[in-house]
Amino acid sequence: MAYWEQFPTFILNGVALGMIYFMIAIGLTIIFGMMGVINFSHGALYAIGAYIAYTMTSLIGNFWIALLVAPAVLFVIGVGEYFLLRRLEGADPVYQLLLTFGLALIIQELVIVIWGTVGKPLSIPPLFRGMIDFGPFTYPKYRIFLIFFTGVLAFLIWLAIMKTKLGAMIRAGTEDSEMVSCVGINISRLFIIVFGVGASMAGVAGVMAAPLVGVEPFMGMSILIISFVVVVVGGLGSYSGAILGGLLIGVIQSVFILLLPAVAAVVVFAFMAIILILKPQGLLGKS
Repeated sequence: MAYWEQFPTFILNGVALGMIYFMIAIGLTIIFGMMGVINFSHGALYAIGAYIAYTMTSLIGNFWIALLVAPAVLFVIGVGEYFLLRRLEGADPVYQLLLTFGLALIIQELVIVIWGTVGKPLSIPPLFRGMIDFGPFTYPKYRIFLIFFTGVLAFLIWLAIMKTKLGAMIRAGTEDSEMVSCVGINISRLFIIVFGVGASMAGVAGVMAAPLVGVEPFMGMSILIISFVVVVVGGLGSYSGAILGGLLIGVIQSVFILLLPAVAAVVVFAFMAIILILKPQGLLGKS
């Protein structure tokens, strides 16, 4: 099959991959924007979401319950992370990095203790098995569902951030958290919500990605690296940047898998380096 015939499939693959990256990156970018914390444990939360999907599907055979349970569980874990990090408030930021990195390793080892080192397969929900015929090409139903579901979720989050009072406080906190606190807003409560929602999004990403990539203990660390690339490319603290960065990185990665598989693993880092040289704050970030 010629490259041009496969191109639409790989573009859609990139969009699906990019939306998963976005769901992880949005938590990273908002947490960093408000608290200045680079959360190295965020990838481990993604892995927990995937393992919750595997466990729920194995026990009760229902993928959709996992899609409800995982965000709730991860919200609680995210809140717990916040209270741990709050104890280091005012300390050298290096200690926050070490704490989140340590949490990532602890979660990873707990996953190995509970589920073992061997990867677990997860079947695609029966409703979305098979292909959709688009004429020139066919495409898996589940990936179409993933793009649609995450797109709707991204739009709802955008509405919440841009059109609600809570969203206005979060945006203000991202700009200047000290000023928000000075005008009487409970910044600690805001931080709790942001950490919890960010963790929930990572959990949703894990559930949605699990039928495509499988479930294994080290999946969190590998996707965390790419997620940081997304955040840097899009711009730290920028919601729109997280979407744009996720889609760009996903499509670039997917297209190079088609055209030049040997360099697909490194091309996104080269792209990040170019962006940093030309625009150090990221595509939609502020100086």
